[in-house]
Amino acid sequence: MGFLDDQIRRTERREAWRKARTGIVIILVFGIILIALATFFSYKEETSVSVVYVVGELYTGDFFGDGATGSEYAGRQIRNAADNPLVEAIVIRVDSPGGTPAAAQEIITDIEYAKTKKPVVISMGDMATSAAYAISAHGDRIYANPDTLTAGIGTIWTFTEISRWLENEGLNVTVVKSGARKDMASPYRPITGEEISYAQDIVDASAERLIADIAASRNISRSLFDDGRILRGEDALRYGLVDELGNLHTAIDGARRLAALPRSSEGDLLS
Repeated sequence: MGFLDDQIRRTERREAWRKARTGIVIILVFGIILIALATFFSYKEETSVSVVYVVGELYTGDFFGDGATGSEYAGRQIRNAADNPLVEAIVIRVDSPGGTPAAAQEIITDIEYAKTKKPVVISMGDMATSAAYAISAHGDRIYANPDTLTAGIGTIWTFTEISRWLENEGLNVTVVKSGARKDMASPYRPITGEEISYAQDIVDASAERLIADIAASRNISRSLFDDGRILRGEDALRYGLVDELGNLHTAIDGARRLAALPRSSEGDLLS
């Protein structure tokens, strides 16, 4: 009987240990699940709105910093946020005096891509003029501070000529070129009247594309901004170039509200 009792006790201990081990495993798994869920929802809350910074002058290229943003860099950030399932809306923080029309056109393409997936809201900092306003006009909603400098919409081409200074210094520059207008932007000779007329045609065509696109995107009269004037945020709100006054956090809250609505119902919030 003693041997049998020992066997029974050992069996009971093994069974008790098995049950305890199973309970510990269940508790650990349950704890891991709770931690994972808490982390997920915390992360989702933090990343529900992605902020993309477009700062400094705008040029084509893949770079960010030193007072400039490249269109490829900005576009990649915008597309990544658009494709991220944890991101519910995008805020583009714009603080830029503008840049090249081509850079704006590339960023606009990426903004339009993002808008097919989720709301895109613009938050203006100190400045969002010219090409920087051009990209802003494609946001679902634009926020600016009362003294944000914006608008300044247009195209400019500046020619600098130092030929008389060279002559006074006794310097001579010889240019070998393949066509009469190949060096029309050269500082070493005066620009001709014909070249000024040609340059004006290029500037006008570029500006026309820019102005027409903004007028259509914002559904406003071009006469409000086509003279290239710069506007304060408060005036831009009155003219319809921005939708609301507020800082970055205001824009983030607005983006969350937009994300809570079906895309077809956003007009109700914007009215």
